[in-house]
Parts: sequence; structure tokens; C-alpha cells
Amino acid sequence: MAPRLFHFSDDPAISRFEPRPVQVAAERAPGMDWLNGPLVWAIEAAHRAMYTFPRDCPRILVWALPASSEADINRWMGPGRPAITAFVEWAWLERLKTGVIHRYDLPPETFESLKDAGMWVSRAPVTPLGRETLTDLPAALAEAGVELRLVESLVPFKDVWASSLHASGIRLRNAQGWLEAGQPLRAVGR
Repeated sequence: MAPRLFHFSDDPAISRFEPRPVQVAAERAPGMDWLNGPLVWAIEAAHRAMYTFPRDCPRILVWALPASSEADINRWMGPGRPAITAFVEWAWLERLKTGVIHRYDLPPETFESLKDAGMWVSRAPVTPLGRETLTDLPAALAEAGVELRLVESLVPFKDVWASSLHASGIRLRNAQGWLEAGQPLRAVGR
């Protein structure tokens, strides 16, 4: 049985999600180019924190895996063992505090799991079951177990993908200095 699935958007009036290609095509593993094609994307409830941000906000989220080392947990997540640590640039703080996004609840029937950080896709149009407006994104992140860490730049965190933690980078093309540092546009998963 599929878990509860969501799609996050800044558009409050979506009555039907039509499959569409990604805006920025990513380099995919052999045979996986279809992921750049027309799809409806969703995230399972357990990973909703990845998209509880203003749409274009660059962020890196990390969490421990069963095989994660104590050294990596301490280095990247720090004390207190948060469920998830999210790194966001200071330049995005005001937009994070004042941002409004809409969380659409989606029926799971046409979705297939990508088996990667809770991501699911549908090749068919999807009519949402409902919509919730999120007006306090920091509180929604805290509710999801996220410890928010504000940093000057995300570039120093590029080495987290070499750690034993799970790391997801989203909208990194918008991070200060990311492209100039020669970093990949899409960095999801380990």
C-alpha cells in the first residue's frame, strides 16, 4: 500500500495536476531518462519536510541512516540528534518566515515509487483529494522534526554527499556560489 502522498506548490488553485517535464533536466542513470519527461511528482508524508520551503529556496537536508557513523552524525547534524537537519542560506530567512505554500493531498493509485527519499511519480493526470495552506513554514518544519540551520553559503556543505548520511539538495542552482563552485544542479540521495 502506498503511503500518503503530497505535492507542494505556491499555486492555491490546482484542480488537476497534468504530467509535465521537469524545468531543468537532470543527468539520469542509464534507462532513467524518462524521469525528465512528463510526470506528476509527489513526496510521501514521511519526507514532506524536503518541500516545506518557498519554491525556489535552495536547501540541503540530511538525516541519519541505520549505517550512518557517529562521526558523520556529529559533524553534519550536531548535538541533540535531530531527525532531519536542513541547511538554508541566511538570504532566504525572510522569505522562509513569510512564505506561503500549499500542500496538496494526492490519491496514490497512479503513482509509482522511485525508491529514493520518498519520491513518487505518476504518468497520468491526478486530481487532488484536498489542499492545506501552510503560512508558518518554520513551524511546519519543526513539526516534521527538522532542525533549521542558517548558513552564509551552502557550498561548504558539498562534502556531505561523501558522508554516511542521506543528503538531499534541492534548488541548488539558486544557492550563492553553487554553480561558480562547479557543483551539480541536482543532488538528491547518496
